[in-house]
Amino acid sequence: MRLRTDPFRTGLFLAAVLFFCGCAPSAIPPVEAPALVEISQNRFPEFTDDMDLDGLSAGIGQSLGYYKKLPEDRVLHFGKDEYRVSDLIRSLEFFRDFIGKRPDARALKAFIAANFRVYRSAGKDGSGRVLYTGYYEPVLEGSLHPSEKFSCPVLSLPDDLITADLSLFSDELKGKKITGRIERNRLIPYPERREIEAGAIRENAKPLAWVQDPVDLFFLQIQGSGKINLTEGGHMNVHYHASNGRPYRSIGKHLIETGKIDRKEMSMQRIRSYLTEHPEAVYEILNQNPSYVFFKTEEQGPLGCFGFPLTPGRSIALDRRIFPPAALVYITARKPVIDEEGNIQSWTEFGRFALNQDTGGAIRGPARADIFWGSGPYARIAAGHLQHDGALCFLVLRTDASKP
Repeated sequence: MRLRTDPFRTGLFLAAVLFFCGCAPSAIPPVEAPALVEISQNRFPEFTDDMDLDGLSAGIGQSLGYYKKLPEDRVLHFGKDEYRVSDLIRSLEFFRDFIGKRPDARALKAFIAANFRVYRSAGKDGSGRVLYTGYYEPVLEGSLHPSEKFSCPVLSLPDDLITADLSLFSDELKGKKITGRIERNRLIPYPERREIEAGAIRENAKPLAWVQDPVDLFFLQIQGSGKINLTEGGHMNVHYHASNGRPYRSIGKHLIETGKIDRKEMSMQRIRSYLTEHPEAVYEILNQNPSYVFFKTEEQGPLGCFGFPLTPGRSIALDRRIFPPAALVYITARKPVIDEEGNIQSWTEFGRFALNQDTGGAIRGPARADIFWGSGPYARIAAGHLQHDGALCFLVLRTDASKP
């Protein structure tokens, strides 16, 4: 899972770091104002795709693996319409078989028109506009042992952290949880970031590794997962495990409100440059966000909220309360064109197929989506700067579809 936060994150910034992913399979109930509305063929997008289809097939395979662990008769909602898990399995297999033939854009669009129903997200105020942001897999340098160079601990789940499911006490509190610890026989809030950085839980949370830069560690928490290259050799995949339960507050918003960064300049990269230029203010600024994330190690990474690896460029994060999980989507958005020095020269529109395989604390409602860009310089730039409107459609196979 990933912890995203808001447009000031690296896009999943966005999303408070994949806060509680909470991706236990469950039927998603319909809402009064449907998040998805079926559209007629004359309103279909072009269904062009700017990426290699091999990655799409791999991503579909991950979603199929998830669906095949669920009861086939479990109901998922596309707006007001209901489909069983078995319908979604057939949809993905049918689509994957066809793209395996490497169809051109015209053949692909005709195939979809003949065999699929298309639902468009209501977007902002029913306009269909969806704000896209991005996230990526950061790569940090670190060590298994603390030193003068590597002094920032990547903490594991504290042994005194308690998460209480309040629905056990009252039906009115269904879906509500609180996080804290026991002190003098009372459950109290868990320490906030400032207190944790000052050593408040030093005896309770074991460091998984140590990294050099507190800013890198902060953004690792925002992204929710990443890779640490170890001086001892090899690397460690770290993944979101839990948070201290404190509310996420955007340091980007704080820097804007205090006049330190102009709103028009805001990006993850601009925040980093400001903190580099003002090292004396780093901890004071980072501590404006009381939320703190604890990690666990994984064999693979990064993982989405359903427990399988994300596919760069093909996995997106949506509000799992209103959109069907792991389903096939088509997105139109914008991506940066960069030069050899890593500077953004322009933005260009693109369309591609993707899969709803993640979620985030700030990814709420039908007008928000977060694209996983992968790792590396381009992914970091795209994730840090993407804040553009686009469109979002879901595809599901018609019941009368014939074999491709």
